[in-house]
Amino acid sequence: MTIAPDFPRDTAAVHDSTERLLISLGKLDDAAVGEPSLLPGWTRGHVLAHLARNADALVNLLTWARTGVRTPMYASAQARNGDIERGADRPLAVHLADLAESSARFAAAARDLPEDRRAYEVEMRNGVVERADRLPLRRLTEVELHHVDLGVGYTIEHLPAAFVDSELDFLAGIKFARHPDLPALELHADEGRRWRTGRADSVDGTPTAPVVVRGPARDLVGWLTGRSDGGRLETHGGPLPLIPPL
Repeated sequence: MTIAPDFPRDTAAVHDSTERLLISLGKLDDAAVGEPSLLPGWTRGHVLAHLARNADALVNLLTWARTGVRTPMYASAQARNGDIERGADRPLAVHLADLAESSARFAAAARDLPEDRRAYEVEMRNGVVERADRLPLRRLTEVELHHVDLGVGYTIEHLPAAFVDSELDFLAGIKFARHPDLPALELHADEGRRWRTGRADSVDGTPTAPVVVRGPARDLVGWLTGRSDGGRLETHGGPLPLIPPL
């Protein structure tokens, strides 16, 4: 069973996730902001600048859904990257204020979206069409996974169970569904749920057995998002596949 979006629930989860992130950041100092994150080529400052600008980008999409007036996430890919670079090397206090203020703008835009506009479809920066009622889940993914990327002691083991379930739904049912660079996969979470994803499980009408990957749900998320190597996962029917970039 796929967990359906619940706009109020998901918006509240974003708020709680952001609060946990801000508490973690309050333990850092200016020097720590310039240190490498767990994302290659990015400091913690890059991650924080990205998180703030992503909140504003999603405000643009919520505004689009509310008004019906096309409002892109970012002016351009160059503008997005430039904002991150310019914002990375700032003092911690400035990052904290920016993240708190942009997160508040996202929360306000979500509150202002009428219920009858939540099914409105908008276009994300990669051309993917998304319903407005899924935008809080998109923001939740950004906050939770980049909290891990900051390397401040928040790991995949700290990911909330509800987020893990919704993220596995997204990864298996949308992101990697029918992906040409993944074999047919059957994901078995120790907690009891199962998902099918990857390439079709038949070739020219001939059934092919999927590779079964089994383990804790958090480890499945970590592996599928590149936040862990999948070392605690078990496979049957083939080796653990390499996951394409998100």
